[in-house]
Amino acid sequence: MNKKQPFTMLKVFNFFLYGSISILLSFFPLYFQEVGLSQVAIGMLMAGGPFVSIFANPFWGYWSDRLQDIRRVLIVMLIGNVIIVQFVFQLQSLTYVFMAMLVFFMFQTPLLSQSNSMILNAVEGTAHKFGSIRAWGSLGWALLAVAASPLIDLIGIEQLWVLYTILLLITIICSFKLPRSKATKRTKLTREDYKRAFFGNKYFMLFVLLGILISVPNSMNQTFFSLYIDQLGGSVVLIGWAAFLTAIFEAPVFLLLDRFLKKDLKTMMGCLIAVSSLYLLRWILMASATSPLEIMFYQMLHCVTFGGYYYIGTVLTAMLIPSQLRASGQAVYALTWGGVSGIIAGFLGGWLFQELGPRTMYTFSAVLTVFGVVGFTLMWWRLRKVEKYEDRKEVSSR
Repeated sequence: MNKKQPFTMLKVFNFFLYGSISILLSFFPLYFQEVGLSQVAIGMLMAGGPFVSIFANPFWGYWSDRLQDIRRVLIVMLIGNVIIVQFVFQLQSLTYVFMAMLVFFMFQTPLLSQSNSMILNAVEGTAHKFGSIRAWGSLGWALLAVAASPLIDLIGIEQLWVLYTILLLITIICSFKLPRSKATKRTKLTREDYKRAFFGNKYFMLFVLLGILISVPNSMNQTFFSLYIDQLGGSVVLIGWAAFLTAIFEAPVFLLLDRFLKKDLKTMMGCLIAVSSLYLLRWILMASATSPLEIMFYQMLHCVTFGGYYYIGTVLTAMLIPSQLRASGQAVYALTWGGVSGIIAGFLGGWLFQELGPRTMYTFSAVLTVFGVVGFTLMWWRLRKVEKYEDRKEVSSR
């Protein structure tokens, strides 16, 4: 077999996986609005995903680590995803839709974290790097969203399920060609192993907790930016272009970080401060937007903000967590973007958007981000002090 083939299929898999999720997340709120739900109801539905992910991410991460077979777990999640989504789109009662969404999110929310674990496992010990493969996910997110928007405009938002199902079936076909785990021996993991790796790791726990302050605003924007564009008179096609600009420049960001980012704790923490500060600028700009075109162009900052934070966080988690617990580590990191923060974003964001308006929602996002920036700055300062102390100790011991 050609040695390049598994990596080629991994790129294609990420392209369609991220592309299908992009279409779903970009147009789901618009679909629910079309069928008559309020912003608060939409926020509640979308908050179901983060709530379920609190259980789903550790659950699937545990089985990936226990079986040492991420590919098999991904296939099960994708098949469950495509089956349950059929019920979501066909049910009429809000209660039944909400229940179906909870089951759907059980299979959908851990997909990206497990995909990251698959990439990290595949590139380990090779010349390939995480960013060069993950960049294909960003391309899929951007290109498929912008390509799908005129089609959705033509056939109607009610037919969103057809497009999503087709893309997901392609993703499932690709998943059967993914590289198998390199591990040949299953590792028996104890509760103490998990406690030591997570709760005994103060830097990782601080990173996760501070990440919630940055990810709540990001989740609110992801859920409601399409409704913001619609409220200002933008079209479905414009929403597709906004999704395109959201991700198209993530690929070069990943490649640049692959090449130039120093893989040490202090440097990466400094980069998180810079990225979080750009998030702050982004929310200030979104709060002041007066036209859908402005929102579309401000979404371009997502490439640097989310792209940078996502890459650094994924690599940082891989550094801080033992390799045999890699899938669980990525699952816990995913919770900062889709767990507690997503629940807060869904409920609070829905209420802020409906009762006080999107500008107030983004102003609140800016305030929350300030606390995240301060927290990462204090963490970076503490790391510098520890590093200087250890350097002095090393010099005095010579």
